[in-house]
Amino acid sequence: MEEENIAQGSFEEVFIEDGFYVLKIQNDGIHNQTVTREIDSSFIQFHFCLKGSAKFVFNEGRYALEVNEDNSLLLYNTQVDLPLNLVLNTNSWMVSIIMTIRKFHSLFSKEADYIPFLSSDNKDKKYYSQEAVSPAIAVVLSQVMNYNLHRSIKELYIKGKVYELISLYFNKSEDADVEQCPFLVDEDNVKRIRNAKEIIISRMAEPPSLQELSEEIGLSLKKLKEGFKQIYGDSVYSFLFDYKMEYARKMLESGKHNVNEVGLKVGYSTSSHFIAAFKKKYSTTPKKYLMSLASG
Repeated sequence: MEEENIAQGSFEEVFIEDGFYVLKIQNDGIHNQTVTREIDSSFIQFHFCLKGSAKFVFNEGRYALEVNEDNSLLLYNTQVDLPLNLVLNTNSWMVSIIMTIRKFHSLFSKEADYIPFLSSDNKDKKYYSQEAVSPAIAVVLSQVMNYNLHRSIKELYIKGKVYELISLYFNKSEDADVEQCPFLVDEDNVKRIRNAKEIIISRMAEPPSLQELSEEIGLSLKKLKEGFKQIYGDSVYSFLFDYKMEYARKMLESGKHNVNEVGLKVGYSTSSHFIAAFKKKYSTTPKKYLMSLASG
């Protein structure tokens, strides 16, 4: 594991196993930061922007892709090397997972057809995809960036979180292909369940009961529960909990709200209940989380 402190920022490379490593890059300074690294065509790359924005530069500057906060970029090209040439803007954080395509295939050997670019038609083509980061992925990214563990188990912890990240990434949520959800072939059902998600998010401080929600969207309770799980990979309230905690985390990071205000905004009438919920999700209290950002 290498760690390098750059002025007002840091670059850390965590080795997971042969052909598999993680980069944690932070730029908290006032100047853009450039990070370069050789990556050959045998690797697949996942880049997640937690904060700020970054630009990936290719072909000696002739082509570039922007990745903004709460978005991800997947890169893969079996024909051409894609070295990392990253310009990280000020006040920006990035987590990158780099692994060999061989290693990646082994993770999905039984379900290879589920991953679009592993099909026989795509295996020799270049592929890139930009997607929004889901609340569940944002939680794991935050844990990868902020943890307080003994050095001896650090790599094991990161390895577990990386597998979790990849699992969540390919658990196609909002953009789920209805063909992969036999229950949801009816597009009308899909719209109703997406409406349910919008309702609970818009009223997260006082969400309706499942029965009220099912009546409001015009689906049976059973179809609501099954459909929500199919599209979003989680139960209604578990999804909402993740969303609320991620919303709270961002409010705290803005520095404009105290713990009580944030707790009320996401539906906790007492700060103690909010602190307990935040700790359940992030394994730290809101106050300690803010202190870790300040010291980071």
